Amino acid sequence: MQLDFWQYSQGPIERIVALIAERVLAGGDRLLVVDADGDRRASTSKALWEAKPERFLANGDASEPHAARQPILLSSECEPANGAKVVVLADGEWREPGPSFDRVILLFGESQAEPARAVWRQCDGREDVTRGYFAQEAGKWVKRL
Repeated sequence: MQLDFWQYSQGPIERIVALIAERVLAGGDRLLVVDADGDRRASTSKALWEAKPERFLANGDASEPHAARQPILLSSECEPANGAKVVVLADGEWREPGPSFDRVILLFGESQAEPARAVWRQCDGREDVTRGYFAQEAGKWVKRL
């Protein structure tokens, strides 16, 4: 599993998730966005629908009857009802993703840096995990590790 740590310094989170979602869909994959905050999930959904004037990013909530058909699914749980192989933990809270995911993106801010470092250390020595670290510099994402 690829485990990427994305430390943001400029938001909003909803726009960052939209950027990630666009890349995931362009690669032919489905996405699960996990966030415990229901209001932020609603804001993220709106940001995805309005991501680009010429192309919206279709999405739905895991509680909806047709959740399995959604290319981007928003949920408070790390359960890929839409068959997603990529998950974004948008609220910065670590959840063990389980074996169904090929890629996990932990999105976190400065206030969540120490818990993110703990997750990084927790994965030391795991042969089934490849880690990467990305940070924002002058509005662009730069791979650090």
